[in-house]
Amino acid sequence: MGVDVTSLRGRRAVDRWNRVAVGDVVERMTWSFPDRLALVGWGDAIGDPRFERVTYRDADRITNQFAHALAGAGLEPGAVVMMLCENSVEAFLVKLGVAKAGMTVAPVNPSLAPDVIAALIERVEPALAVIDAELAGRVDEVFGATPLRPAVTIEVGGTALPGTVSFGDFVDGQPTEEPEVEIHGDDVWELLFTSGTTALPKAVMLTHTGAHLTGHGFALSLTRGLRIEDELVLCSFLPLIYHVGDHSFAFGTLVSGGTLVLGRRPDPAQIAAAVSAERATALWGGSPQLLSALAPHLATVDARSLRVIVYGWAALDPALLAELERHCADDLLVFEIFGQTEAIACHRFWPSRWPEIYAASAPAVNYVGVPSPLLASMVMDPEGGSLAGSPGEPGEAVYRSPAVMAGYYRDEEATEEAFRFGWFHSGDSCAYDESGLRIMVDRYKDIVKSGGENVSSIRVEAVLCQHPDVAKAAVVGLPHDRWGEAVTAVVVPASDRAPTEEELAAWCRERLAGFERPKRVLFVEEFPETVGGKILKYRLRDEFADTYHEDRPDPEPGG
Repeated sequence: MGVDVTSLRGRRAVDRWNRVAVGDVVERMTWSFPDRLALVGWGDAIGDPRFERVTYRDADRITNQFAHALAGAGLEPGAVVMMLCENSVEAFLVKLGVAKAGMTVAPVNPSLAPDVIAALIERVEPALAVIDAELAGRVDEVFGATPLRPAVTIEVGGTALPGTVSFGDFVDGQPTEEPEVEIHGDDVWELLFTSGTTALPKAVMLTHTGAHLTGHGFALSLTRGLRIEDELVLCSFLPLIYHVGDHSFAFGTLVSGGTLVLGRRPDPAQIAAAVSAERATALWGGSPQLLSALAPHLATVDARSLRVIVYGWAALDPALLAELERHCADDLLVFEIFGQTEAIACHRFWPSRWPEIYAASAPAVNYVGVPSPLLASMVMDPEGGSLAGSPGEPGEAVYRSPAVMAGYYRDEEATEEAFRFGWFHSGDSCAYDESGLRIMVDRYKDIVKSGGENVSSIRVEAVLCQHPDVAKAAVVGLPHDRWGEAVTAVVVPASDRAPTEEELAAWCRERLAGFERPKRVLFVEEFPETVGGKILKYRLRDEFADTYHEDRPDPEPGG
């Protein structure tokens, strides 16, 4: 068999019997509980009804077929398959099928502006693209400037696009056995795109081993309160196709032998209905704002199956936590996670573990707790030293973990910068408290997190500054009850010009994705700046902090 039984170093496990490969997650369950439900589509996340409720046996068969279909289309191991898809069972099966083929999946947020997607296509050079039918109107807009064209359509919101085949037709008739391909745990199975601080997102390289370890790490928390781990039923209406939540929540469910319930988009009424109907035991709740919108709907259904709720991005109001506890299981566990695409092992903060700290600090102070057992993490000063002995002094959160990215694809400079001093640098400012717990202070990278999406302020500023009536622009995130942070533009008009908010909103509407567009455009005569001309954004955040608490209607995205 050619097995190396002499080397103790430099080995690569690529054989079927002991390799680490993402696609094997569903195959391994076929040897224990093959008819257990693996994936369930809910509401608008259903395309072809054949794929609405998929068992582990089904998932293994279909993903094998998808892998063979890719090979039949001329793709070889290592090829990149791009996806422009929202949540659906078919979309998740695509990801697993690409992994089984020894290829790399590159899912893209469909809401990104066409010029950004075109740049990403140029960066990763995909060999094939999969797209949702409901995006038919964007095909020419998105792909017009590239040689890439969609080849496979997931029939959510319509039928197969011209020149493509449906997901069902693509897999029909293909062999069902496991494809013969060498896969190693350090191979990159997924490229996920993150906004960073520039207009062009970076391609984060994620490995088979990282996905496995992240999944198993999260499974320890997601299965709390269950008698047996495969009783886990996790519900997510937040993106798991183009967000790193696939590693934590999707694989956390599948490595447990549980069931993943996928909703299309975060609709609170539909989330509550799915929790009740599917007897969900765990929920990826996203922001406190989404949980606040969800709580009244949980009161109208039977949500007593829900034992675990995970949130992120901000502290949870104690009153909201109390309301969730009234509606859900008696032993409900609620906790916050703090991580990012490049490092999703995460910090965790349990309000029930530190009740005094939580009661005294939330929601004004965002405690993110301690790193998970998978994660070595400290708060670092600019010289590479630890701030553990300096409570309250802000520094940068840095990480070491097998669940940290392999690098930024085709961006050596950014990768070397990210791993200086031998740690991954998050770009997030944190501080220790007196007991060693971490507090999220601010973001070094001026990313606005609005409605669960990351928005590059530099990109929005660049678009605004192209307008002839704009001399300078600064984009900040301001507190908002619905969006968490609202993308807000502060503009200095050009001399002798008087642009209106409506004019600049229309300008942005033509050039930016919906989630990138400013909710408001505010005008000032000059910016607070350093001697070197750097805008002091914290001063703008302080000055306009109450913008969205005024007694006037809140406009929709883009003004």
